[in-house]
Amino acid sequence: MEQELLKRITVNPEIFGGKPIVRGMKISVELILSLLAQGETAETILSDYPDLTQDDIRACLAYAHAVIAHDSLNTVRVAAK
Repeated sequence: MEQELLKRITVNPEIFGGKPIVRGMKISVELILSLLAQGETAETILSDYPDLTQDDIRACLAYAHAVIAHDSLNTVRVAAK
C-alpha cells in the first residue's frame, strides 16, 4: 500500500526547485506535513486545497515515513515528471 501511495509523490525540477510535490501539482509534501504538524486536520487541508484527496495526504505521510525509515533523502525515489 505504501508503494502505491508513494507513486503520488513526484519531483519536477521546474516546481519548487525539485522538492517532492503531490501528483505534479504545485503543492509540496513539505507544506502538507507542515500543516499537519501545526495541528491542521486532514479535513481542513482538503477543504483548503480541493484538488487534494485523502490518499494524497496519506502519500505525504508515507513519504515522510520512507525518508525517516531509510534515514536519507537520497534513498527515497520518487517519479520525475
